[in-house]
Amino acid sequence: MAYVAVKGGERAIDAAHAWLAHERRGDPAVPALEVEQIEQQLGRAVDRVMGEGSLYDRSLAALAIRQAQGDLIEAAFLIRAYRTTLPRFGTAEPVETATMAVRRRVSAIFKDLPGGQVLGPTTDYTHRLLDFEAGGEPAVPGEAEAGGATMPPAFAILGDEGLVEPDPVETAAPTDLTREPLAFPAGRDARLQALARGDEGFLLAMGYSTQRGWGGTHPFVGEMRVGSCAVMLEPPELGFALDIGDVALTECQMVNQFGGSKAAPPQFTRGYGLCFGHAERRAMGMALVDRALRAEELGEDAGAAAQNVEFVLSHCDNVEATGFVEHLKLPHYVDFQSELETIREMRRDAMRVAKAAE
Repeated sequence: MAYVAVKGGERAIDAAHAWLAHERRGDPAVPALEVEQIEQQLGRAVDRVMGEGSLYDRSLAALAIRQAQGDLIEAAFLIRAYRTTLPRFGTAEPVETATMAVRRRVSAIFKDLPGGQVLGPTTDYTHRLLDFEAGGEPAVPGEAEAGGATMPPAFAILGDEGLVEPDPVETAAPTDLTREPLAFPAGRDARLQALARGDEGFLLAMGYSTQRGWGGTHPFVGEMRVGSCAVMLEPPELGFALDIGDVALTECQMVNQFGGSKAAPPQFTRGYGLCFGHAERRAMGMALVDRALRAEELGEDAGAAAQNVEFVLSHCDNVEATGFVEHLKLPHYVDFQSELETIREMRRDAMRVAKAAE
């Protein structure tokens, strides 16, 4: 049997594009989906695309979701491609999450803490039953949930007793993975940045593995907070920082037991997650994996996949993974012909050996 290239070329590709556009629109009798509807009503999808696309813009993320027919990885790919066309005019100051205007704030380790528990908008306490009335008139949130208040970090309670490791002090400029390739060994700044834009499913699986024995952690959510933080930028010509807007963030601080080492006493250690929008599952997965990747620096055994820095960071990026997997659909005729001839020759050799043994 002969193997030949499929013909059609540019005309076939144009036809595929037109077919895709027709399929994306769906039945013309049904009103077209507006970008504003996606932005307002599919908030969690928008947040995920912003995080994995490394660009905080809700309307662009919603547009990408519509263009990708709801394929969130493809939408993140579109956002990353668009991001490369944007100029960079400055670098913001680190956001102060301690001053976050909190919409939701919970701690699994403290029942009573300054500011209290703020349940906010969450599915944690809902029944997983289809609600055929969902999408109708919204309920009016309570005053506490609607407003947003500043609350002190829950970890300060443990810090006052010296029971948790202090926040690390970074002096060097952080790595920028959008401009510099990932290199090993990777510092924690590069690791956190790679995890923040990594695939949510991958983070969830890796974090889950650490809880089931492949990572040796027994974590607790020290604090989860969702809200808005001011973004401060200091123009060189002014010499002082300006508030240029707010960004919605989810922050998770995981607390893990640590038996101590030659350099540190027994104490609780941290795993950290921070991401765009309301994305608790992503932030928790990130915090779990961050703590697992710190095993070597803390003097712990590091034999699990989630503790292998190169393995985790080389495979967490879904845009890169998508390209490498999906390129298999593209023409590989020459490669396959080579392997085909190799297999045929191996079969001929095997038959000659079998015949000679008779």
